[in-house]
Amino acid sequence: MNLKPAILILILISGLSLFSSAQSEISKVWIADNGDGTYKNPILHADYSDPDVVRVGDDYYMTASSFNCVPGLPILHSKDLVNWQLITYALKKQVPEDVFRIPQHGNGVWAPCIRYHNNEFYIYYPDPDFGIYMIKAKQAEGPWSEPILVKAGKGLIDPSPLWDDNGKVYLTHAFAGSRARVKSVLLVQEMNSEGTAVIGDEVMVFDGHENHPTIEGPKFYKANGYYYIFAPAGGVSTGWQTVLRSKNVYGPYDIKIVMAQGETEINGPHQGAWVDTKTGENWFIHFQDKDAYGRIVHLNPMTWQNDWPIIGVDKDGDGIGEPVLTYKKPDVGATYPVSTPPESDEFNGNKLGIQWQWQANKHISYGFPSGNLGFYRLNCIVRPEGEEGLWMVPNLLLQKFPAEEFSATTKISFNPRTDDEETGFVVMGEDYQYISLKQTERQLHLRVAKCENARTGGKEIELYNEVVENNEIYFKIEVKKGAICTFSYSSNGKYFETVGEAFTAKPGRWIGAKVGYFALREGITNDSGTVDIDWFRVEK
Repeated sequence: MNLKPAILILILISGLSLFSSAQSEISKVWIADNGDGTYKNPILHADYSDPDVVRVGDDYYMTASSFNCVPGLPILHSKDLVNWQLITYALKKQVPEDVFRIPQHGNGVWAPCIRYHNNEFYIYYPDPDFGIYMIKAKQAEGPWSEPILVKAGKGLIDPSPLWDDNGKVYLTHAFAGSRARVKSVLLVQEMNSEGTAVIGDEVMVFDGHENHPTIEGPKFYKANGYYYIFAPAGGVSTGWQTVLRSKNVYGPYDIKIVMAQGETEINGPHQGAWVDTKTGENWFIHFQDKDAYGRIVHLNPMTWQNDWPIIGVDKDGDGIGEPVLTYKKPDVGATYPVSTPPESDEFNGNKLGIQWQWQANKHISYGFPSGNLGFYRLNCIVRPEGEEGLWMVPNLLLQKFPAEEFSATTKISFNPRTDDEETGFVVMGEDYQYISLKQTERQLHLRVAKCENARTGGKEIELYNEVVENNEIYFKIEVKKGAICTFSYSSNGKYFETVGEAFTAKPGRWIGAKVGYFALREGITNDSGTVDIDWFRVEK
């Protein structure tokens, strides 16, 4: 028997399968690349707060704040600054581990800074309750080292290192007034040659109280014979971009506003990163606070005038740029295909989709992939003592909102073993709403419940409850402009019935609303019920 034709057919089928899989990874709801040599903002319509970017050769790497979400410190990769892929996380668990075994909303990893020095990647990140940490890696994909506490102290935020031409190493940072009781000032301090500890005294290089309140998010650079500190001021949703410039690392620094909202609808615009291309262009990546959608990421052109940067487009010639909505793509010397961070997940294989995060450090009992069985299993974990709702539940499996409008549909099989076990599909924030299956008196109940002001003790209200027969069910959440969400279910995946009431999503503590799952139970057992998630699909 001649096996060559059969082998060729298998190869072709395999190639088509791989092509189809690759194509399915492209977002169906938000693509920044217009396909005609231009792009639209935001380049990421997802909550990658406080983005920082570094270029290494032809490659760009981005990281962002992750707060209490685990794994933390996402690493994204791009070849052209427009098309991005999520490739790993630099922080698998948050430290101290005993603190972050429970949700720490609004705490954890604040604005990080990624740099490349002596063939190694460095990330300096702040935890406002403990201090400034550093991790490093030979490759952006990892493995990343364990965190080193470079500078201990409450309220130290937004670090950025600078390796100077003379071999000295410096660190700039800001303050969180909520912890330090000091804010709106920037400091510079020398570090040891390894960048693992600060040495000497801190020097205040700028006080923004008079004209630039809440100055924060400094990023340290050296160019044109100057030290530059890029820093936003005026508040996350209402501020502007400033740049400080000095011939001396410790100042005095001159300051100039280089980008503001102007006549655009892009509020803020807030902190980010200056990067260049091999062709000599300059660009600035920053975020815009978009309420329930989180802090979404924009790309703006940057030019120089008298050794001062101008970010965006200076329409009136006053030296202050405005953000762009569409623009010509960066000239990186080549053209690259469209790519986007993952959204949908078929839960096939041995790993959970990289887009998912937990609300706290993961315990092995929360869930696991099933390999070739084709589902992800969540276990019904005992609800935390004294917690009636979801706010302090650690085993929420969630991902970011990916666009202004989208639908998220999932197929699950619920296998309760005792009464008072429940699994649900949730839009999570300081207000939240979910659709669920719960076993009560040996019957399955389909429920819809919501909670307002969860952070400050709000209680859940049941909006809908009916007995259903089938433990295999489809849930759908549709999100429209304004983050208005409707919840529906189906027994066959074709005909969906809307239940409950429309819900306007709200952000969490410093993060956007998220969508995903929970699996809980009341009381302790030695064999909890489970939910098998067959798939999760994001579409228009």
